Amino acid sequence: MIDKIFSRVGASDNIALGHSTFMVEMVETAAILNQATSKSLVILDEIGRGTAINDGLSIALAAIEHIHDVTKSRAICATHYHELSKLSSHFV
Repeated sequence: MIDKIFSRVGASDNIALGHSTFMVEMVETAAILNQATSKSLVILDEIGRGTAINDGLSIALAAIEHIHDVTKSRAICATHYHELSKLSSHFV
């Protein structure tokens, strides 16, 4: 049984609030990571795309590890970071 469904798909600047694409993405991701439970479904698309490649990869990995190790939520994650696909056996 799923208690909540969270998704973070797409992001763009919020000029009215003075938030960059990266800031919007991080605020939304943080909200999900803080609210998700072991019964939640988390859908993430392109975490870390709003910053440099190495930084984005580190952020995406940290978010996935948090979901797996801390919240223990079920998750679907889409990414362009090929390095993350090598870790898939760790998270199954």
